Amino acid sequence: MNEVQRAKKVLNILNKTYPKIDVPLKSRNVFTLLVSVLLSAQCTDVNVNNVTKNIYPKFYKPEHFIKLGQKKIEKLIKKIGIFRIKSKSIYNLSKILVEKYQGKIPKTFEELESLPGVGHKTASVVMSQGFGNPAFPVDTHIHRLAQRWGLTNGKNVVQTEKDLKRLFPKKNWNKLHLQIIYYGREYCKARDCYGLTCKICRACYPNRKKPFIAKKP
Repeated sequence: MNEVQRAKKVLNILNKTYPKIDVPLKSRNVFTLLVSVLLSAQCTDVNVNNVTKNIYPKFYKPEHFIKLGQKKIEKLIKKIGIFRIKSKSIYNLSKILVEKYQGKIPKTFEELESLPGVGHKTASVVMSQGFGNPAFPVDTHIHRLAQRWGLTNGKNVVQTEKDLKRLFPKKNWNKLHLQIIYYGREYCKARDCYGLTCKICRACYPNRKKPFIAKKP
């Protein structure tokens, strides 16, 4: 079985398992989505949602966070990992959005990735979930699963993103990256499936006998 055949099996199983999919991070607008994605680095979506549910009813524009200032932002997000670094990024990007973009979120990868604390993965999520533009955000979880399912050789997340974009139709990207995340959390866990037991692993590698060890990005 080659990678194209495996990709078809993966897409078929994921579409049957998750015909409809919800965006895991709760947000009020594209700006709060950007903030939530930034906060989610090294932190669970559940934790981010628990913290932001008390923030977004009052503070949901860049102007609001500028007025708050970095120290007050720290207090609001202190239950989230590396909150001081993240509060600095949120404050500084809010200033740039107001000064350079009239408070609007830019709609290009280049402009998004120039904002403090915003890397390619964060920009991809905003492009995909915020603007509905085709993008394929790849984090360490998707990177691990793509290796396990034989869709990439696993050199790094950049290569994995290229491979997944090549193997799957563009129309599927936005939904597919979420389907992969949910499937990994529910069925193909790092310390549970080991590339041997879930439906996708069995379909892609029916003869695999030993646990699959993914290469770290």
